Amino acid sequence: MKEPGAHQQGRLGSDVLAALDTALAPVDADLARRYPGDRSGRQPVHTVYVPADRYHDGLVEEWGAAALQLFAEHCPDDVVLGDWLGVDSDVAAAVRRRTVAKLDREPIEDLRIDFEDGYGHRSEDAEDADALAAGRCLGRAVTSGAAPPYTGMRIKGMEAATRRRGLRTLDVFFDSLRSGALPSGWLPDGFVVTLPKVSVVEQVDAMVSVCEALEAAYGLPEGSLRFEIQVETPQAVVGADGTATVARMLHRARGRCGGLHYGTYDYSAACGVAAAYQSMEHPVADHAKAVLQVAAAGTGVRVSDGSTNVLPVGDADAVHAGWQLHARLVRRSLERGFYQGWDLHPAQLPTRYAATYAFYRQHLAAAAARLRAYAAATGGGVLDEPATAAALAGFLLRALDCGAVDTAEVERYADLDRAGLETFLPQRRAL
Repeated sequence: MKEPGAHQQGRLGSDVLAALDTALAPVDADLARRYPGDRSGRQPVHTVYVPADRYHDGLVEEWGAAALQLFAEHCPDDVVLGDWLGVDSDVAAAVRRRTVAKLDREPIEDLRIDFEDGYGHRSEDAEDADALAAGRCLGRAVTSGAAPPYTGMRIKGMEAATRRRGLRTLDVFFDSLRSGALPSGWLPDGFVVTLPKVSVVEQVDAMVSVCEALEAAYGLPEGSLRFEIQVETPQAVVGADGTATVARMLHRARGRCGGLHYGTYDYSAACGVAAAYQSMEHPVADHAKAVLQVAAAGTGVRVSDGSTNVLPVGDADAVHAGWQLHARLVRRSLERGFYQGWDLHPAQLPTRYAATYAFYRQHLAAAAARLRAYAAATGGGVLDEPATAAALAGFLLRALDCGAVDTAEVERYADLDRAGLETFLPQRRAL
C-alpha cells in the first residue's frame, strides 16, 4: 500500500487521451478559427461621422480648434468640470490638461466620410462628384500626414433600392483615393468601409464578394479591405428563425469584419420607440448592444455604441446641458464595456475625451494596485482569477492608448511597463 500523499499513477491510458485529442481536433480548429481572441492594438474611443459633401482639407484641424474654443468658453474651471464628471478637483485638473492637449494634437481618432443618412440622396452626378472629391481629399491628408489614425467611409446599404448607388460610390472613391494617396500604400492603414442597415447574412456575403472584387481590380493584397457591420434593424439582432443574426453575420465575413456599430435611432424607431424616448440608454438599445457584445466576444470584432443627437450648441445653458448628457452617456457606455461611440459635432469632442479620461484616471490607482497585488501574490487573501487580471491589464492598456494616463504613471502605480501588462492578456488561439 502506498504512503498517504504518494504520487498516484492514474488509470486513464495514453490511448484514451490520444483518442480524445483526435476526436476533438476538428472542434479545437473550429474554435481557434471562430474565436481567436481579442484583437491587439489600439481601439479608437470614437468614430466621427462627417457628411461627404462637407469633408474638406483641414477639417480635422477645424474641428479641434472649434472644440478648444468651446471648451475654454463654457468650461472655465476645474470645479465645473469636476461636477459634470463626478470627480474630485485633482482628477478634474488632470483631465482638463489632457483634454486640451488631445484636442490640439489629435482631435479626431477615427473619421468616417458619410454617404448614407448624414449625406442623403443626391443626383447621380452630384454623388459621383462628391465621391471623387472626398477620395482626393483623403488622399492628400494621408500624403501630408494630416489624416486621423483611423479613417473610412460609410456607403449606402445592400438593400435593393440603394445597392448599386452605394457600390458605385465606393468604386469611384477608391479610384480617386488611389490617385491622391501614397503610391506604395494608397489604402490608408486602419481604413474601413461601414456597411449600414444590414438585415440578413446574405448582405454580408455580398460585401465579402465586393471586397474581393475591389482588391483584384485595384491591386490590393488579398484580405486587406475590411468592413464594419452597422446594426440598425431588429432583424440583425434576432432573425426569423429566432437566432442572433449578428453572430452569423460576423462569422460569415471571412475575417473581414472589424467592428459592429450600433445605430441608435434607426434601431429604436424600427422597434416602435417614440422619438422623444429614442436614446443610447433605452432598454431596446441595451438589449441590442448586449446581443452584439456576446456575439463578438472572443472573435476579435469590436463593438461600438451609437450616438446622441442632442448637440451641445446654442447658449451657455444649452451647451452645459448637452455636455452633461454626453458625458454621462459616454461614462455609461464605458462602464458597460463599450469603449467606442459616435460623435457628430465638434462640440461633442471635449466631453468625449474628458469623460473617457475621467473614467480611467478615477480608477487608475485601484486597478493598478489590484493587478500589482495579483502579480506578487502566492496565495493568501488575493481571490482574483487570471481573467480578472487580464481585464485589469486591459483597462490600463486602454488608458495608455487613449491618452488618459502616461507610461510613467502606470509604472509608478502598477510597477509594470507596457510589455509587463501585455503578459497578463490571454494569448490568441493558434490556428
